[in-house]
Amino acid sequence: MEVTEVRVKLAETRDEKLRAFCTVTFDNCFVVRDIKVIHGAKGYFVAMPSRKLMDLCPNCRTKNHLRSRYCNECGRPLPQDRVVRDEKGRPRLHADIAHPIHREFRAYLQGAVLKAYEEELERAKQPGYRPPQDDFPYDESYGEEAEAHGPAQPPDTGDKRQHRFGEGILP
Repeated sequence: MEVTEVRVKLAETRDEKLRAFCTVTFDNCFVVRDIKVIHGAKGYFVAMPSRKLMDLCPNCRTKNHLRSRYCNECGRPLPQDRVVRDEKGRPRLHADIAHPIHREFRAYLQGAVLKAYEEELERAKQPGYRPPQDDFPYDESYGEEAEAHGPAQPPDTGDKRQHRFGEGILP
């Protein structure tokens, strides 16, 4: 799998840890949005898109964010001991939506994103700089084609041997 494009939108303020949002295209056919460039204690790193974790109110069964003190629906107090903690004792409040499975691919992806971030910082210094647009063209006939032909099959690569999941991702 190859990173074929990285689009970087710089964050408005430089005082915060969040420095940019990125959209990464893989193999010219798959896009992941909302990858973040963060400035941490050890330098820059890439954070994958995530969602806030939720649980249910014991009274009315409505979903509430783990940091909520009161139910969004019935208004009753929520138990405060419901947050799961990681091995370092930190509260686990978010879950990745998409993320690399292998350390090698994470390093490759982070390198590509941080390189694009540095290049965008340089472009931002130029007079007349305009941030890139985050619009991606897509095939308008995709939905019609999918309905007409049923479930799509992956492209035939001609290689009929069995693959293990993730095999061949890195060169």
